[in-house]
Amino acid sequence: MAKDPVCGMNVDAKTSLKAVWQKEEYFFCSSRCKDKFIREQNIPESAVCYPRVNKSFWANKLFLITALAVFTLVLSFFFVPLESFRRVFLSYLRSIWWAVALGLFLGGLIDYYVPREYISKVLSKRSPKTIFTAVFLGFLMSACSHGILALSIQLHKKGASNPAVVSFLLASPWANFAVTMMLLSLFGLKGLLIIAAAILVAVNTGFIFLFLERKGLIEKNKNIVSVPEDYSILNDLRYRRENYKFNKASISAAFKGVASGILGLSEMVLWWIILGVFIASLAGAFIPVHFFHKFMGPTFAGLAVTLVLATVIEVCSEGSSPLAFEIYRQTGALGNGFVFLMAGVVTDYTEIGLLFSNVGRRVALWMPLASVPQVILLGYLFNRFIK
Repeated sequence: MAKDPVCGMNVDAKTSLKAVWQKEEYFFCSSRCKDKFIREQNIPESAVCYPRVNKSFWANKLFLITALAVFTLVLSFFFVPLESFRRVFLSYLRSIWWAVALGLFLGGLIDYYVPREYISKVLSKRSPKTIFTAVFLGFLMSACSHGILALSIQLHKKGASNPAVVSFLLASPWANFAVTMMLLSLFGLKGLLIIAAAILVAVNTGFIFLFLERKGLIEKNKNIVSVPEDYSILNDLRYRRENYKFNKASISAAFKGVASGILGLSEMVLWWIILGVFIASLAGAFIPVHFFHKFMGPTFAGLAVTLVLATVIEVCSEGSSPLAFEIYRQTGALGNGFVFLMAGVVTDYTEIGLLFSNVGRRVALWMPLASVPQVILLGYLFNRFIK
């Protein structure tokens, strides 16, 4: 399976839209991603082929997961044991619908108005400022951990330093707008604490990687190239502002661009959100409370079980947020919820494997070694002092 260079989704290379440019092949999951790639790379429309793509709607993940949820909800009116599932599921929807809608809207704005070139410009220097910049830019990225991984690999290929790539990868899934809104809707103000802790782990790990790189203990990015000194993001912003024409055509283009970004982001993350809510509702309805308290309580053993569980469950960041809240709701252990969220990134075998094959073997091995102890320590402190 190929990876879409825009959104990071898996693509069937036999049936996808394909662009042949500079002797490289790019596969896209949709015409939206293809059009955005053409616009960003400034390549001619003639460089893109349009094979017929006839994907059945029942092969769409969003349709399948939504259909499963709706079917289960309808069945709950006739099958009494499912009534508790319906109650929990609808409670989750009432809590997060506004957050998901706002996150998708903000993600659409960022997708249309923030050029990816800005990100590549500021992530190649080996300095503490680069780490903070990588974490901040991670906050601007509204994509799930799988999409962020693809973008991180692309930044690596464009010349971002390996410490910046790791910091960006760790910060993005939990500090982006969509997840920020969802965590606030679920955890309240404690959601800000989770986000701050995730950013702290990303920054600390970035500094650790700067040290490891200086000592030659991890690979250096061979793709780093010199950036023109006269290129200025501020000048580019000023140029865009001065040449922007506020008229019917520009408003229409902005509306279409933002809407396209929302649709693309929805296709990438919405099915994960529904899946996460579905699983969390099943857990809340059918798993006895004493199970959570016995195996996932506010102890080191409970943190370890939570870490292992999050490692083997392949759920996107948006999908794991409801699951983390369900753990917190059942046990009152905020640290366990935090560990479940962060472990989906720091111990995820897909991400470690792709770092291993694309960025560097030592980079991939050091990422969990540097980040997991921090996650466990913060989880313990949350359980000890946050009630």
